[in-house]
Amino acid sequence: MAAGEEQSREYLRRHRLPELLHRLGALLLFHRPERPREFLIQVLERVKAGRRAEGEYPFLMDEANVDAMFSLLDVLGQGHIRPAQYREALKTLGLDTEDLELEDDVNITRDVFKEGMKKKMLESWSV
Repeated sequence: MAAGEEQSREYLRRHRLPELLHRLGALLLFHRPERPREFLIQVLERVKAGRRAEGEYPFLMDEANVDAMFSLLDVLGQGHIRPAQYREALKTLGLDTEDLELEDDVNITRDVFKEGMKKKMLESWSV
C-alpha cells in the first residue's frame, strides 16, 4: 500500500470520519429533508452544541423508536432480551459493541436496553 493511501486511511480512522458520514447519511435518509445541505448544517451545529453541553445531540431514534425496537426483539413479551440480541440491535444502528461486557446468561430489561442505547448514541457523537 502506498504511503499516501496509508496516511489517508489513518486520517479517516483518527477522525472517525466513516462513522460520522454513516450517521449523517442515516439521518438524511430517515428525515429526507427538502433542503439536505441546510439539514446537515443544522445537524452538525447540534453536534457542536452537544459537545459544549448547550444542547442535545441529534438522534436517529427517539424513545418511542427504541421502545418499539425492544418490543420487536422481545417477541414473547417476557420483559427482557438476551445479550446477543442487544449487541445485534446496537450493531444494526452502527453503534460500537466492543466495550460491552455482558455474560450470555444476563437478561437485558427494557430500561437497561433504553439506557444502553442512549449511552451508545451519545458516545457515537461525542467522540
